[in-house]
Amino acid sequence: MVNRPLLWVAGSPRLERLVTDSRIGAGMVHRFVAGDQLEDAVKVTQQLNHQRIGGILDLLGEGVTDSAGAAGATAHYRESAAVIPARGLDATISVKLSQLGLTIDRDTCLANLGQILQQARELGVTVEVDMEQSELVPQTLEVFRQCVPEYPQLRLAMQACLRRTPWDLEALAPLKPRVRLVKGAYSEPLEASIRSGAEVTAQYKFLTDWLFEHGTDPAFGTHDDACIEHAMAAAARTGAGQAGFEIQMLYGVRRDLQDRLASEGFRVRVYIPFGSAWYPYLMRRMAERPANLRFFARALIGR
Repeated sequence: MVNRPLLWVAGSPRLERLVTDSRIGAGMVHRFVAGDQLEDAVKVTQQLNHQRIGGILDLLGEGVTDSAGAAGATAHYRESAAVIPARGLDATISVKLSQLGLTIDRDTCLANLGQILQQARELGVTVEVDMEQSELVPQTLEVFRQCVPEYPQLRLAMQACLRRTPWDLEALAPLKPRVRLVKGAYSEPLEASIRSGAEVTAQYKFLTDWLFEHGTDPAFGTHDDACIEHAMAAAARTGAGQAGFEIQMLYGVRRDLQDRLASEGFRVRVYIPFGSAWYPYLMRRMAERPANLRFFARALIGR
């Protein structure tokens, strides 16, 4: 179950300044974030590739306030796409539509995303779209619907904690969508989200079965053993097998499990965040997996 007080902390500018200006931040950022620069993410990806694990390059930051900010984020995403074939990486890129201008002007967002998708297709790079707060879900779904006929390899994240997700997926069924299923890590109102951890897990399993039946090449973003085992069983039952789905995890979380699954022949890909805007991302990692708090405590006391 997501720790809601920690999600509140994620949105506190005062606490952000306290953490980022202290040695706490330095200790934590290296555990869960590749570094400030794209080159840091490239080095992490190369290390993972040696372990037969793919990467997902994720530029940190959420939302822009003007078209110049959206253009800047677009340029950064395009740089990430270009480095993948240039350095021979097994990696995709993940984009946030709020960084591309979704909250400013949808046409601007579509134009920026179109630049990224066209370049990525020419380079042979896959693009994944993050799902953000519930208020952005309708616009994100519409952008995905508009783009996927021309770019069928586009993958969309969907959050199992949102009450609307089963109906949203049903609406996408004619597209046989490529989906990354996650539990969700945003603070949402009760009317929009399921609060019980057991209920979220149950919905995750239900949506897993749906994706094997109606989706294409599903990806499961989870560290939950029960959810991973359910996906494995569904893949065996439907004949998809190990090659028919992907397990995605976060950088710095359950590294032993990532290694074991890759060594057993499963397709594993790790979400690799980079950039200076790491504070909200880090706090959500604390909120969604309480075990991560011990790393926070160690950083606090300098161990």
